[in-house]
Amino acid sequence: MTDTSRTRRSRRTGRAGRARRPTAVALSVTALAAALTVSLAAGCSSSRETSRPDDGRSASQSPGPTGASGGSVLAVKIDNAPDARPQTGLDAADVVYVEQVEGGLSRLMAVYATRLPTAVGPVRSARESDLELLRQFERPVLAFSGAQSKLLPLIDRAPLDAVTPEKASDAYFRGTDRAAPHNLYLRPSRLLPAAPGAAALTTGFRYGAAPAGGRAERSQTVRYPAARFTFTWSAGRARWLVSTDGAPSVTAAGQPVAPATVVVQHVKVHASRFHDFLGNNTPYTETVGAGKAEVLRDGRVFDVNWKRATATDGTDFTADDGKPVDFAEGQVWVVFVRTP
Repeated sequence: MTDTSRTRRSRRTGRAGRARRPTAVALSVTALAAALTVSLAAGCSSSRETSRPDDGRSASQSPGPTGASGGSVLAVKIDNAPDARPQTGLDAADVVYVEQVEGGLSRLMAVYATRLPTAVGPVRSARESDLELLRQFERPVLAFSGAQSKLLPLIDRAPLDAVTPEKASDAYFRGTDRAAPHNLYLRPSRLLPAAPGAAALTTGFRYGAAPAGGRAERSQTVRYPAARFTFTWSAGRARWLVSTDGAPSVTAAGQPVAPATVVVQHVKVHASRFHDFLGNNTPYTETVGAGKAEVLRDGRVFDVNWKRATATDGTDFTADDGKPVDFAEGQVWVVFVRTP
């Protein structure tokens, strides 16, 4: 089997990135954009923060060659509060990271490499943990609506291109169907001319046949203090259907959010130096290190080990015998949970 791992930054030159399979779905995201108002004056957040629909990725506006090498991925911080659902463009992401934020709630970071949707959102603020997580990518573009004021200097020094509405007002627009701050959307094509291709995904993930073993499991639930996610296997769709806080997760077009692989990654989570405006501490999620994880694919759960030696490395997932564990082709969700 061909090794499709994308690991250390030092291996990027000369690496042949295997393009993912294109999806035949074309969600009508342009209809959403037409229904939304291009008015940042309606209350933009300050940078100081006041038929294969089940691939898990929608069609792009200007996809470019999906096998193109190099380039910058687009990472977008996405609101996951109840008033922000359903989200737009989430199904087009190659990887969706889930992290705990203040008050035990959750927030998403979607990473786009093989295709760019017409719109993504609602866009919200960045966290300190994002900077370490994004070091695995070559100069990523980070789209977000703001950050805690003391965090902004760290973002400015990080090896990424931080793009807020203040820096690229033409790339963002406000919707009229929701109240601020849950109505800010991004037009990815205003930040990237085309999708960079699968080779830009230096995540360390491998794609291929399922490993031996595992255990059959219909669903698995991950709980944060004030949020929960349930992943339920659909044999008909060959995907995991996502539910958030007990309700099915769907796109703005009404399609189920359905990743091919879900990784429940057990990590260290500790208090950071930052707080929100209510005084709640912002959790810091450590993604460099090693630990245990569960890989959900093909209706089975595999107990694996994860390792990320440095911030510029991707994360390797291996079985107890040291062999790499492959993911199913399609969207991957990585849910970070506190190690017991």
